[in-house]
Amino acid sequence: MAGNDLGSLLGGLLGGGSGGQGGGGGGGNILGSLLGALMGGGGGGGAQAAGGAGNNPLGGLLDMLTKSGLTDQAQSWVGTGENQPVSGAEIAKALPDDTLAKVAEQAGVTPQAAADQIAQALPQAVDKLTPEGSMPSGSLEDIIKRQNL
Repeated sequence: MAGNDLGSLLGGLLGGGSGGQGGGGGGGNILGSLLGALMGGGGGGGAQAAGGAGNNPLGGLLDMLTKSGLTDQAQSWVGTGENQPVSGAEIAKALPDDTLAKVAEQAGVTPQAAADQIAQALPQAVDKLTPEGSMPSGSLEDIIKRQNL
């Protein structure tokens, strides 16, 4: 499925998959599940929020975060400066409940644990996907592959 493919690509982007702090090596997989849900359905309009870019739900996700009051954090990840942190509670508020529930179910964790994992992995992933300080064009998979990581 698209979520698993994105998870593999994002896992590579984030530096592999194993290791990390206390078993947190699934950041790529949970982000892949999230972006897959936003692309394929369960996200209830996430792809439309990306300006119709159904192949790149990252813009829609950042739009959701911005509308939830996380503008400074989202802009810091895209920009070239230091990445501001975000909490799992902030992520949980920003995402539609059904999307977070779907991602959590796929990951085999609670929705709060999923939100915490997303909060840990998302700033680094967005930062790496936007190396020039702006949202690149093309499908999300093409953007990830262009990073050559």
